[in-house]
Amino acid sequence: MANVLSKLNSITAKSEKILLSLSILLMMINTTANALGRYIFNQSIYFSEELNQFLMVSVTFIGLAYAVRNGRNIRMTAIYDSLSHKKKKFLMIFIAITTSMLMFLLAYEAWVYVMQLKEINRQSPALQIQVYLVYMIVPIGFFMTGVQFFIRFIQNLLHEEIYLSYDVIEEKDCDSNIGDQAC
Repeated sequence: MANVLSKLNSITAKSEKILLSLSILLMMINTTANALGRYIFNQSIYFSEELNQFLMVSVTFIGLAYAVRNGRNIRMTAIYDSLSHKKKKFLMIFIAITTSMLMFLLAYEAWVYVMQLKEINRQSPALQIQVYLVYMIVPIGFFMTGVQFFIRFIQNLLHEEIYLSYDVIEEKDCDSNIGDQAC
């Protein structure tokens, strides 16, 4: 099981890095070229804003999966931090599986929406490309995020430590010499 999780984590990590790097690089090139064109040649690139909007969608949804894989997603821990290790572990398992299922549901709903866009043959105004091709990244991002939360769920079932992702373990915030009850 550990080998399967490791390979799955590795594949998603490479995919996320490539998609995020390309999206951010293209946004930088596009924005720089548009600014240079506007100030030097008095001519903007007509599709620049639309392209950056599409790239921002990619960065947002693939970035979500990247953040979860690195254990860097937003967590509300006010109550969580006051719990014992055993209760934290149970809560983390519950949160991981429910969030994973929610992400898979959102991926499905996004897929349905993207297929509706395909059926109505909607095109972007400036680039004149099929909008569904651009928004296909949304269900992919939700799916990859669901996979990362599912990996978190499995890791927490298999190990004593509390895992925030495949290889990120939550640090204990107590001193065992004092005999803190939360440890």
